Amino acid sequence: MELTKLTAPEFQSMIIAGADRLTKNVDLINSLNVFPVPDGDTGTNMNMSFISGVEKLKENSSKHVGESSTALAKGLLMGARGNSGVILSQIFRGFSKAIEDQENVDSKYFVKAFAGGVESAYKAVMKPVEGTILTVARESALAGERAAKNTTDIIEIMRAIVKGASIALDKTTEMLPVLKQVGVVDSGGKGLLCIYEGFLSSLTGEVIISEDHSKKSDAHSHAVFEETNEHPMSMDDITYGYCTEIMVHIGHGPTVEREFDYDEFRNILNEKGDSLLVVSDEEIAKVHIHTENPGEIMQLGQEFGELIKIKVDNMREQVRELENANEALSHQQTAAVTNKDYAVIAVAAGEGMTEMLKSIGIDVVLSGGQTMNPSTQDFVQAMEATPAERYILLPNNKNIIMAAQQAVEVIEKPAVVVPTRTVPEGISAIFAFDAEATIEDNQSAMNENIKMVSTGQITYAIRDTNLDGVEILKDEFMGIVDGKIILSEPAVDRALFNTLDNMINDESEIVTIFIGDGGKEELVDQIINELEETYADVDFEVIQGDQPVYEYIMSVE
Repeated sequence: MELTKLTAPEFQSMIIAGADRLTKNVDLINSLNVFPVPDGDTGTNMNMSFISGVEKLKENSSKHVGESSTALAKGLLMGARGNSGVILSQIFRGFSKAIEDQENVDSKYFVKAFAGGVESAYKAVMKPVEGTILTVARESALAGERAAKNTTDIIEIMRAIVKGASIALDKTTEMLPVLKQVGVVDSGGKGLLCIYEGFLSSLTGEVIISEDHSKKSDAHSHAVFEETNEHPMSMDDITYGYCTEIMVHIGHGPTVEREFDYDEFRNILNEKGDSLLVVSDEEIAKVHIHTENPGEIMQLGQEFGELIKIKVDNMREQVRELENANEALSHQQTAAVTNKDYAVIAVAAGEGMTEMLKSIGIDVVLSGGQTMNPSTQDFVQAMEATPAERYILLPNNKNIIMAAQQAVEVIEKPAVVVPTRTVPEGISAIFAFDAEATIEDNQSAMNENIKMVSTGQITYAIRDTNLDGVEILKDEFMGIVDGKIILSEPAVDRALFNTLDNMINDESEIVTIFIGDGGKEELVDQIINELEETYADVDFEVIQGDQPVYEYIMSVE
């Protein structure tokens, strides 16, 4: 079979097949995240971003490939979350731009689309790093261009693109030291390969068998995010009222009744709600589900192991709060209250963190952080719902910065991003804010202020590895300072003490410790007493942040 012209229906089928293959490999892609903390969400971010694009594509009934591709790119742009999702959106932005005038696509424009995607993605990244999704995108596009010199058959060209992506992906392990240390390929590159494999399977009708790029000994479970509406805006959006998350230590605890079987576990959960996400390895199972009975989910988890994390949000209450806020806003507008000059929008996870940020002047706090990164559209919607003349965005996580930057390009009013990588940096930045200053001067002053704070984090490792010269054992507690792992300790108290001891110096004046939902106030008091023996002139503050993932977050100023 030869294909020299790609029609709109064929293009749409190709994109949907790519999305389907990406969805089926989400947990495998997540497991390739090299950072040994429980935050592997590259696959989730790419999947949610691409699904957003596909939904927009499905809304478009055009028989014009260029128009369909434009719809895909628009949906991806607005749904992009996490660095991997943003880069993916840029790949298909360039892809779309290259064929926007084409009703049908021949081999010449087919390879031009992939090359356009590479150009757009590299432009979007200030300092492109090889050994990542960028390398896989570039090498696969080049393979397609080489194939197009000998054939006009789009199927043969797509085969070359997939082969080029696979070869490039294998090389990523050697290209990035951090990947080589852990022995995995790049997770974003794997996600892109999955999409391209889906494209090929659609064009050929064949099932694509890809190489197992995971080093895990046990086959990973499939994660399915059946709905992406994590932040319902009205009661009509809610079928099940409680957003419930649990983490199960498989086989541990007195309540274990049966041996863990992923398919059995997931099938039971599937009957109890929607928006189901289940990720597991040999020891841990993580569950996200919207349900009417959180207790039932917890009881089910206990049948397979010990619950080590629990989080339940009442989404109907969240909607009521949103409706009350909107009503209050409506009253303000009715009273002819003028827009604010500025609105500052930040990102944080945890009720305590959110309340603290609002108390220091942040207008809107988007829920998110190391996991469940807000999308470009989340930022845009937050700005549109907050009347102001100008906007300042504080991402408070390096994986969210690109989505925020993409949002300020979409909004029509003046908006800037202050690239804060942590909540402590966001707090430091807001203290430099001057409501009378220009947005450029505020951005400059806030950028300067984030240099004055050092951020420490304590979390546990999910795998054995060696990073930055630190030997890390699974389940040990790592001390991370400004993004670099400095130690790994079996006991959390020593990890907290030694990390703070490393951060504090003669110029330090204030130390703030944010207690996460896995942290303990008594332990913090004990550590402060120990530290005060050496650092008598330093003031210590403690805030209940309730943040997930990190038992403790510390700032030193």
